[in-house]
Amino acid sequence: MPTDGVNKKRRRFLVATTSVVGAVGAGFAAVPFISTWKPSAKAKAVGAPVQVPIDGLEPGQIMKVQWRGQTIGVLRRTEGTLDMLDEVSDDLRDPASLESDQPEYASNEARALRDEFLVVNMHCTHLGCIPQLIPEVGSQPFEENWKGGFYCPCHKSKFDLAGRVYKGVPAPTNLKVPPYSYLDDDTLIIGVSPEGAV
Repeated sequence: MPTDGVNKKRRRFLVATTSVVGAVGAGFAAVPFISTWKPSAKAKAVGAPVQVPIDGLEPGQIMKVQWRGQTIGVLRRTEGTLDMLDEVSDDLRDPASLESDQPEYASNEARALRDEFLVVNMHCTHLGCIPQLIPEVGSQPFEENWKGGFYCPCHKSKFDLAGRVYKGVPAPTNLKVPPYSYLDDDTLIIGVSPEGAV
């Protein structure tokens, strides 16, 4: 029959056209779905590095900033403060920071790239409360021979001025040191390690 050839051509044309239209429609339907996989501007901002100007930070003063939903403290330490770090080593659970979370470049007594500035995650490693900075040396209600440091009022954990945890408190490890580096003498950036650093 002569109509069989026409019907086959028409059928092929209709099948091809329907397939193309279906593929284009599926592409348009997939675009909004796939775009939801990308992080939002807010999510990008939360994880983005944070620049911190440190030129106005006085010795003994702490500045707190937010990075990835965590409170990060930048403490400018004095020479006297740094001298006392060695004095408390025997009272600390992990004085060499062997079991604690910090970049390799902060694995030193001061736990810092520059001894003068401590950059530390302020959340207690016990249950996440924010310890208070108590830099004064001398008798405190929670410690008779206090050399200055951080005290967590929630469950009485204590940390020295390098964020190292004392023995006999609930916190299991030293305060965490986030990745950070210096853009210049007056600015540090939290969330970016120095080039080539681990």
